[in-house]
Amino acid sequence: MNALVVAPVAVPLITLILCILLRPRHRLVATVSVAGAMALLLVGLQVLALAAGDVVLAGQLGGWQAPFGITVVIDRLGAAMVAITGVIGLGTVLYGLAREGDPAVARDFHLFIHGLLAGVCGAFITADVFNLYVWFEVLLIGSFALIALGGGKRRLAGTLTYLVLNLLATLLFLLAAGLVYGSTGTLNMGELALLFRAGEASSAATLAVVLMLLSFSIKAALFPVFGWLPASYHVAWTPVSALFAGLLTKVGVYALIRIVTLLWPEYGAVHEVLLWVACATMLVGVLGAAAQTEVRRILSFHIVSQVGYMILGLALAAPLAIAGAVFYLIHHIIVKANLFFIGGLAARLTGSERLAAMGGLYAKVPLLALLFAIPALSLAGIPPLSGFWAKFALVKASLADGFWWAAGVALLTGIFTLLSMSKIWNEAFLKAHPQGEAAIRPLRDARWAWVTVTALAAMTVAIGFGAGPVMDYAIAAAAQLAEPTAYFRALDGAGGQ
Repeated sequence: MNALVVAPVAVPLITLILCILLRPRHRLVATVSVAGAMALLLVGLQVLALAAGDVVLAGQLGGWQAPFGITVVIDRLGAAMVAITGVIGLGTVLYGLAREGDPAVARDFHLFIHGLLAGVCGAFITADVFNLYVWFEVLLIGSFALIALGGGKRRLAGTLTYLVLNLLATLLFLLAAGLVYGSTGTLNMGELALLFRAGEASSAATLAVVLMLLSFSIKAALFPVFGWLPASYHVAWTPVSALFAGLLTKVGVYALIRIVTLLWPEYGAVHEVLLWVACATMLVGVLGAAAQTEVRRILSFHIVSQVGYMILGLALAAPLAIAGAVFYLIHHIIVKANLFFIGGLAARLTGSERLAAMGGLYAKVPLLALLFAIPALSLAGIPPLSGFWAKFALVKASLADGFWWAAGVALLTGIFTLLSMSKIWNEAFLKAHPQGEAAIRPLRDARWAWVTVTALAAMTVAIGFGAGPVMDYAIAAAAQLAEPTAYFRALDGAGGQ
């Protein structure tokens, strides 16, 4: 077995263990954390390069062959998600180096972050339903600890909301996995795909998978089960909320894409339901954002609306639509994490996250204004930034399949998104600070935070101007999802490399 196939999980787990052993030494923990995040990024880039060459990495763990062993597979989609996890993981760790509050909180942040990254990467590479559940549990443990980090009444209330809804989704997933195994005798994704594609799945198995999709929908914050996200993400420490905004909901989206494309490759009843859910998610999320007056609450509702775009691509089931969903995943993880990072810097400078209490940033810190404008305009889909190309692919696919009303919802959501970003721009950057320019505080020890937001903004511009290669990769990933022959060979242990 190629050791690289387990490296996305092994690297953060090893980093976690080292951080635990070195826990009393704060600075050393931070150093090890940065080194581990860099190592994960390098692993991600390596598997991405192999996947771009049509190499499907596969391995069987536990001494058993598929379908009984623990199977891990990294195809184009999995490689892209591991690589982007490395990018955001490193950015989050570097941003967390900015000294803000209790140093013990920052130390524990470095411990938990790598446990969460291990769970996220494990979910992206597993090819077994039960082990997908296991990795969801691992990342949830890390996320529970991270969202509560630092304490406080407001933070603990948000943690409770997050915990209850995500535990409900996890229990529903476990129930669904048990029903799937009881009705099919397997939890291997390849065997399930062959069963469903041949039309041999029983009604009990179909019901079980639908329950599984409902669990993923809760985790992805789809309509109508999205309320937990805007109630919890904004209360966490800034680097934590940025990581959650960028990655956590995308694990649910990834699971939906993986299961639906494997089991139901052609447009059908499941896709029709997802199409209506996607449009409702876009509208409800963007309208919810319009009613908010705090930066991170606005951005949290926009996570919901933007997830709707990704599910729109999945629901349409056409090759261009799936490619658009993959492109949107890559673009949105970078853009949304960066907006949360920048929102945190703006709040530290002005002393508040409430728009009414902010202002004066354009005159005082013009670089931050520019860095905000780039991801904000990309989120709204303004050309030539990355968000434009993702939305263009989805709208084009919607019109090509005759779903003009879905294209209209996507375009309308983009307009309202631009209005929300304009509201933040006008209130936090253009208007004068209510207490005068002297109220804007200097940032201390924030050089790594500046490095993070600058690098992510540069990536947004680079993806926009270099959209061709990224879209080519997304199209190839969509083709691999539609015709997963290499994925099936890897699952059987006869293919993959």
